[in-house]
Amino acid sequence: MTSHSGTERPAAFIDWADDRYAELLANQRNGRVGSLLVSETDRVRVWHLSVAPGERLPFHRHVLDYFWTTLTAGRSRSHYGDGRILETAYAAGDTKHFTFGRDEYMLHDLENIGDDILVFVTVELKQGANEPLELATS
Repeated sequence: MTSHSGTERPAAFIDWADDRYAELLANQRNGRVGSLLVSETDRVRVWHLSVAPGERLPFHRHVLDYFWTTLTAGRSRSHYGDGRILETAYAAGDTKHFTFGRDEYMLHDLENIGDDILVFVTVELKQGANEPLELATS
């Protein structure tokens, strides 16, 4: 195993680049799940997400029930907090819903591995099992 900051790196992350693993650790509580927060009420947060070819949205943590809809076709690769790496193909209009029980979450990044910009709208529902994460000012 590779040593990282004085602790052993779990086997699921052994093949990850050091900077990617360090970013995962640093962003354990990053609640910025999109590129731009465009609306927030006591019930929802609405995010726009635009990722150009070759760009990445940094690691972020989902704790709220949410859904996304993609406005463009494309392909992505995501690294997850459990060590998985998944590639996904999207068609414009694809929508996916997620729900989280108390203290459940998903931690991941999003890299555009396609040839065109990826554009999503993500809507977080703030009245679920978990409290919204505080958003650091950008």
